[in-house]
Formats: sequence, structure tokens, C-alpha cells
Amino acid sequence: MADQPFQTRRLVTVFGGSGFVGRHLVRRLVKRGWRVRVAVRRPDLAQFLQPQGVVGQIAAVQANLRDPASVQAAVEGADAVVNLAAILSERGRQTFEAVHAFGAAAIGKACAAAAISDLVHVSAIGADAGSASSYARSKAAGEASVRAAVPGAVVMRPSVIFGPEDEFFNRFATLARALPVLPVPGAATRLQPVFVGDVAEAIARALEGGAKAGATYELGGPATMTMREVYAFTLKTIGRKRVLVDLPDGPARLVAGATEIADALTLGLMPRALATTRDQMLLLKTDNVVSADAARDGRDLAGLGIAAEGCEAIVPTYLYRFRKTGQYERGFA
Repeated sequence: MADQPFQTRRLVTVFGGSGFVGRHLVRRLVKRGWRVRVAVRRPDLAQFLQPQGVVGQIAAVQANLRDPASVQAAVEGADAVVNLAAILSERGRQTFEAVHAFGAAAIGKACAAAAISDLVHVSAIGADAGSASSYARSKAAGEASVRAAVPGAVVMRPSVIFGPEDEFFNRFATLARALPVLPVPGAATRLQPVFVGDVAEAIARALEGGAKAGATYELGGPATMTMREVYAFTLKTIGRKRVLVDLPDGPARLVAGATEIADALTLGLMPRALATTRDQMLLLKTDNVVSADAARDGRDLAGLGIAAEGCEAIVPTYLYRFRKTGQYERGFA
């Protein structure tokens, strides 16, 4: 099947296909021969995906998750659907409720109306209806809506995702280049960073029948790290020495609140590396790792036949720009 012309293969609609995970997923799907319909708010900003496939294999269409009619139009004629739409912080009408909850519900209902049973919904480890975090509650609400509409949908819950365009290691490296002292909120909180390529591969395999229908998979990398270890690893990778200061929950939320106010007063012009939210500080109070149940049941990367890539192999390939001498071991004499 892999060498068939793409016209004979199935069509998949990918909501949020121009984003961080989306661009990696689209690349894998076109190599497998899928036709890909990228559903985004601004199709003109998704044109960079075109060179990844042959002429006509990738098409960008307009869809707004707040507009169920546009969502329905985006899934019309598709054989499968992937929902990658997500935000890390709220801005204007792009709220957690609108994107993670209402948007997911709209996609689920559209799939049900179109009799599409192959749906992969990407959520996050930590999704919990009882969480103090609005982000985590909205993720849980989205999962519930998708399950209600399409019981056989596969839910993917990744831990923190890293890769060349991430807002994780790149963020910490940016701070390290600018600040002599780095405050570390949630210093003891454990994370299991997962490579964006592995997340994309997991979704692609699920679309091709490699995942259990109706199951929830938790995706984590091979290493579990505390936040302090994440900062230390970043510093080692970019060859910079900085003082790390653990920031307790109370002060962390105060700092986050101050940056929220500053971001609002500057109309969103505050550097993204410096902007953080109180909701993100709430998330850092809970470990973000693959559960023992998921690992035991094979609902993880290993269960999908994927050998997870570690940070040590990938992160240096894109953080070198933060070193004083770039990709060179030493500066020029």
C-alpha cells in the first residue's frame, strides 16, 4: 500500500495541522500516502506545508472551532479525523473552554454526524475534571465530549512535548541566555518529556489501526526528570552556567500573576519566554508522567511499537543556537 498513488488512499482531516505537532504529523501521513486536509483558522498560514507532499495531496481549509458549521464542512468526505487544536494559555476568544472543550465537542459531533469512527483526539497527561487548573479541566471536558460522540475514538495524552519548535527547552534556553539567575517553579515536579516525532508517529499508527479502539494512551519519553533537572540539562546543553533558585508555589503564583498583568498592559507584546500564568503554576503542582496502569496495559509508546527518543539525542540538535559559539565547540581564535 505504501507505494500506491496518494489518490487511492484515504483522506484525513487534521484540525490544528499547521501547529507544532501538526507539521510533524502531516509529514508522516503524506509519506504513508494519505491525502491530508489541514483545518485551521488561517489557511494562508498553512501553505508552508505544501512542499511536504505532491501537488494536491495537502489542502488547507478554513475551520473555526467556535463555528460548528465550519467544523462540519471540514470533515465532510473524510475517512478519518485528528484533533490537535490546543492552546497553552488563554488570549481573547481563544480560551481553554472554547478550544479544548467546546471545540472538541464540535469535532466529535461532526464526526458522529458524518459517520466517521476513526478519530484520534490529542489531549494531555493530567487531564482531570477535578483539577484546580482550568487547562486540565478543559482537557478532561474535551475527552468526555469526544467519547460521548465517538465511543471508539482513540485519545492520546502526551507529557510535555519537545522538538525543534517547542516552547519548552527553547523557552528555558532563552531565559538562560538573558538572566544570570533562573527561578525554578515546581522544582521537584516530575515530567516525562516526549519527542514530537514520537507523538506524531503514535497518531499515524493509531489512524492505521495500530491502537485499541476507545483506548486512552499516555505518551512519555524514556527519561523522567524533575523541573530542576530540566533546567540543569538545558544549561549543560547550551554550555552556560547560571544559578538555579527553587521557587515555592506561593511566590511562583505571585510572579505568574505579575507577568499576566504585564502581558495584558503591553497588549501581548511581552516576550513569550517571560510570560507565564497562574494556571501553569497550578499544573506544576502535579507530576506529568505516564501512569503505571497505562504502561502495564500497553497504552503507551512501547505498546504502539515505538522506541521513544530521549532528550539527550534530540535537544542538542536545535539548542546549539543558544551556545556562545553556536554549533562550534570553541569560538574563533
